[in-house]
Amino acid sequence: MKESFFRSMTWMHTWVGLLVCWLLYLIFFAGTISFFRDEVTLWNQPALHQIATPSNRIQIQREQIVAGYDYLKNTAPDSNRWGVYLPSEREPQLNYAYEKPRPEGKRFGGWQDHYINPVTGQELDQPRETQGGNFFYRLHFDLHYLDTRTARWIVCLASLFMLVALISGVVIHKRIFKDMFSFRSNKGSRSWLDGHNVSSVLALPFHIMITYTGLITLIFMLFPYPAMTAYDNGVSGLFDDVQPTSVRTKSNPEKASLAPIEHVLDQVYTNWPDADLTQVTIRDPNKASATITVRANTGSLVQDQSPTMLFNGVDGSLIAKTNQEFSASETVFDSMTALHTGRLANPLLRWLYFLCGIAGCVMIASGCIMWAKRIRERMKKQQTASFGLKLVEGLNLATLMGLPLATCAFFIANRLLPITTAERADKEILAFFLAWLAVALFALFKRGKRQWIQLAWLNCAACFSVPLINAITTEGNLISYLINGQWALFSFDLISLVCAALFIVQVKKLRTATSKTAPVKRSSRSPKKQLEEQKA
Repeated sequence: MKESFFRSMTWMHTWVGLLVCWLLYLIFFAGTISFFRDEVTLWNQPALHQIATPSNRIQIQREQIVAGYDYLKNTAPDSNRWGVYLPSEREPQLNYAYEKPRPEGKRFGGWQDHYINPVTGQELDQPRETQGGNFFYRLHFDLHYLDTRTARWIVCLASLFMLVALISGVVIHKRIFKDMFSFRSNKGSRSWLDGHNVSSVLALPFHIMITYTGLITLIFMLFPYPAMTAYDNGVSGLFDDVQPTSVRTKSNPEKASLAPIEHVLDQVYTNWPDADLTQVTIRDPNKASATITVRANTGSLVQDQSPTMLFNGVDGSLIAKTNQEFSASETVFDSMTALHTGRLANPLLRWLYFLCGIAGCVMIASGCIMWAKRIRERMKKQQTASFGLKLVEGLNLATLMGLPLATCAFFIANRLLPITTAERADKEILAFFLAWLAVALFALFKRGKRQWIQLAWLNCAACFSVPLINAITTEGNLISYLINGQWALFSFDLISLVCAALFIVQVKKLRTATSKTAPVKRSSRSPKKQLEEQKA
């Protein structure tokens, strides 16, 4: 019975992991980059690199909001939406933005940004158009080209498979603590199994947390029925109840003057004396339906929902604000969402998230390769590999080597595409998917060790090219970032060089494995007979 149970768990662990492993690798890969999405966006916009965070950032927020409010009143009085986006420790720029006129058939016209240096007060050049880190953030749960709802259902199912694989993996680990410290190199499939075990066990709490909380963030899509039973509007009604500041008033085109922003800010600072505000948005400015929303930073609290106040834009009265005290269920849901997104993390904790995310990528990748190697070892006697093995090996090569190359293509396109390119952000994303598609087509025809070596060299060159092209096309480089203490930019270039070095190590390992000679076959002839033949 015991042997049968473990055999069943092993079978389950293998197949639930294998069926979605390539999608899970994409989710983990993009999600890991997303922990530094603000820093990635900053690197993608060199025009903002020289901005320093003011020492009195919180103290000057009030005057920045007033100045932005006045600027938008004079610049875009007929816009449907305004926004004052304040500097933070991770996003140093001050931005006064308004919505551009909406094209026919479109619900949103896009933002017209006006960037300010918060230290000098000078207007900055318009940064290049880019999605930056937000592309990877959306990719890891929206899969970009798919319909949003369909993509999230696919990601939910993959996450459920991942959770089952993690739990079954714990069950079949008879030596889970010993496996944390066991790695035998140059042992073929045994080495891949050790790598899989080490990367799984060392970051196991993170893997379980990030998978389970990822499911929780989409729980109302998976299980909407309790909300549909309790509220007339279903899930929308539930969120209107627990987030009263998200309720939108019906647009009224009748003209009306906006309330003085100072009156609104007096109420904000009365309720939150030491608030670190992040943004102020005004919907339907200069209309009777105008509303003003003020949001604050959650800081290091394990809380995802930003403290928010919603005001009537005409008379300045408070309409609603977020609950100061959550119920037990609200606390659990919001805390789990915060743990998944990692917005609460200080720099050290964010690096820990990042390293654990890399461990997740290694866990999935080693599982993919280990499965393919074991199947190939079992099929040694067959002259041709089965279709299933070819498919798995091709997907391994396309995914594990294609995603790093596609990411480098995304960043290289950011530096090389002309600033004036129409729909420039979409062109960067297109470069990402075209590079990935090229590797996938390459893997469709050849997927042996030679192809792994070739793509490793290509990835090495691409990773090295990212900081090199950055140094050529901008005023910054790895050394200047280090001297000026621009740690986010320095870390970005340094990680690129580390990845290039790791691909060189991969080439060396693959060549070593390829160059191993077969054992010498012993001769059946006697030594005496061999000596006579040599003399002859």
